[in-house]
Amino acid sequence: MRIGIDFGTTHTVVALVDRGNYPVVSFEGGDFVPSLVAAHETSGTLRWGWDAAAVRHEPGWTVLPSVKRLLSDAGPSTEVSVGRRRLPIAALLEGFFSALHRELIERSNAGIAANDSITAAVSVPANASTAQRFLTLEAFKGGGFAVEALLNEPSAAGFEYAHRNRRDGRREHLVVYDLGGGTFDASLLRMTGKTNEVVATHGVQRLGGDDFDEAILALVLEKAHAHDVSDVERALVVEECVRAKESLSPNSRRFLVDLSALEKEPLVIPVDEVWEVCVPLVARTLEAVGALVEEGGGVTWADVASLYVVGGAGLLPLVPRLLKERFGDKRVKRSPHPFAATAMGLAVWLDREGGYALEDRLSRHFGVFREGGGGEDVVFDTIFEKGTPLPAPGEPPVVVTRRYRAAHDVGHFRFLECSRLTDGRPDGDVTPWDEAYFPFDAALRSANLAVAPIRRREDGPEIAETYALGSEGAVTVTVTDAADGFARTFRLTR
Repeated sequence: MRIGIDFGTTHTVVALVDRGNYPVVSFEGGDFVPSLVAAHETSGTLRWGWDAAAVRHEPGWTVLPSVKRLLSDAGPSTEVSVGRRRLPIAALLEGFFSALHRELIERSNAGIAANDSITAAVSVPANASTAQRFLTLEAFKGGGFAVEALLNEPSAAGFEYAHRNRRDGRREHLVVYDLGGGTFDASLLRMTGKTNEVVATHGVQRLGGDDFDEAILALVLEKAHAHDVSDVERALVVEECVRAKESLSPNSRRFLVDLSALEKEPLVIPVDEVWEVCVPLVARTLEAVGALVEEGGGVTWADVASLYVVGGAGLLPLVPRLLKERFGDKRVKRSPHPFAATAMGLAVWLDREGGYALEDRLSRHFGVFREGGGGEDVVFDTIFEKGTPLPAPGEPPVVVTRRYRAAHDVGHFRFLECSRLTDGRPDGDVTPWDEAYFPFDAALRSANLAVAPIRRREDGPEIAETYALGSEGAVTVTVTDAADGFARTFRLTR
């Protein structure tokens, strides 16, 4: 069985590859699985997905929503609080995907038997760090899925658009505007025949529907003069705000919220006041879309046929309105399946008989700080520039090697990723990594290098740093002592 899985901040959606069709899988609770984890405060019992949603308001249970958002700052050793427990985020993710695997077999219409192998294409935000990609990939594998590829979310949604809208051989440029529950990505795609080429990608790592919900909640609580609410009351009011938000249409004039959780009368707010608190958030997405042209490799807005809106938060009527105001000469299309477009696009790509191909690019700069000026300065060595073409799934990684003679007895590496470079230095969204160490002196190979003093030496060995960029957009590095071949490989994660 071949499926596409969009692991979203609030919903996880699955689509099947079914003889040229890509239906969304239905579960007993709906056409998605909530991206939730719940823990019982006394027993420590964990629940996932629909089972977690079922106990979210019951005494003694703590629900951790938007687990995916935690990945932007996490690594394999990161622990998060779920109720009174501290748990590794890697274990939480693997538990969620194991539960998803069971849901597909036991409580869905996918028609998957317990002994069936499930091959999946999985999505991540376009601006996801190496750590997020690594954690996501490993958790899916640990959950029982055979992962064939990790695709950027807007790239996957482009295949859903291509399958429905484009004739073979037609050439056009498309901007995919992907506003999900926790992240925003915009990608400029060049679409020729059945090949989608990613020209440029821009985004905001922590901006999505959750932020709109928080802005609306603050407005509602202020209007209701409710300044001291419990966590349970707050969660109930948030649900009402989400319900009211999702019921809005372009013709809505008022925003009605049920405040029975606060033992108050229903609240009616002019919808213009709701738009007012949401406009600054949408404005940040418009800035990111505008930045695509600067990175577009010669593509101008005159070349762009349309903007394609996907992601659940893109359903907010304010979004297409402001897009049309900012980019008025462009057609703004909204996917008929905004919640499911990414999962369906993953399934389209995974359907080998469909013949679709992707030419993707690295969405951030990656490099390492080094000494410069004889030790008087620090410079940033860019190993992979943003926009570096990624190998296709199954192809060998892109490899870059740095060779030098060691000037110290211990190598201390400071790797990081960033969204842009300013005068050759990291800028924008900067993601540093835990520091890595390598013994240039063979006598130190069993030592704790993190606490060992670093000394200069005149007779250091020849060292090779080999960096590999895979199809999933993640980087690994192998440091080798050329004198005897001793090597260590680092997965660049926090």
